[in-house]
Amino acid sequence: MDASTWQRHASPWSVYTRMATLPLLALAIWSHAWYGAWLAIGATFAVCAWLWVNPRLFPPPKTMESWASKATLGERIWLNRSAVPIPGEDSRTAMTLSLVTGVGFIATVYGSISNELLIAVPGLIVTYAGKLVFLDRMVRLYEQMRNAHPLYRFWSVAPDNDNTRKAQSA
Repeated sequence: MDASTWQRHASPWSVYTRMATLPLLALAIWSHAWYGAWLAIGATFAVCAWLWVNPRLFPPPKTMESWASKATLGERIWLNRSAVPIPGEDSRTAMTLSLVTGVGFIATVYGSISNELLIAVPGLIVTYAGKLVFLDRMVRLYEQMRNAHPLYRFWSVAPDNDNTRKAQSA
């Protein structure tokens, strides 16, 4: 994603609607048992298309002070850790939580393919738990790094047009 897409993805609407997509993905995969493989593949493709469109759909938030916006900016900082180093403990924690989330996701997909509710539902729970804790850590990372490097210093500042102020005061 480019900088503009990241700004749009920082919208709470983008974050929360994207978070709500996992059960729809599991249901789309599971649907092969009811409607056949082709419809399930089509439904799964539609959910994946939504996941691609989602960060591009919503307008950038007016402020970056919401939990969801900070989580998105923190995730961006974490992904940029090879260019701008972050504290080692934060990197290890984020990697561990990503692995937990990945294991939960694999269990969700496997349970959905095999139509095993006792695998799919715990997989969903582990995925959500791992992702929510990960995002919370990303908020903390953003708060820690927002003023630590010039690249991040202005991410949460909305551009202001000085000409607008002059026109209003005249």
